[in-house]
Amino acid sequence: MSTTHAPESHAAEHEEHDPVENIVHAIPIVLPVMGGLLMFLLAFIAVYVG
Repeated sequence: MSTTHAPESHAAEHEEHDPVENIVHAIPIVLPVMGGLLMFLLAFIAVYVG
């Protein structure tokens, strides 16, 4: 015996929320700040060691 399944409706599908979309708006602020912090730490290490 073969059973036929009713086609699933597309209305039941829900769009999954991408967690990356929560932080994309902060990239233009966070990226330069972290770059500046990294340059400061590297300069501090170079002065302290050298």
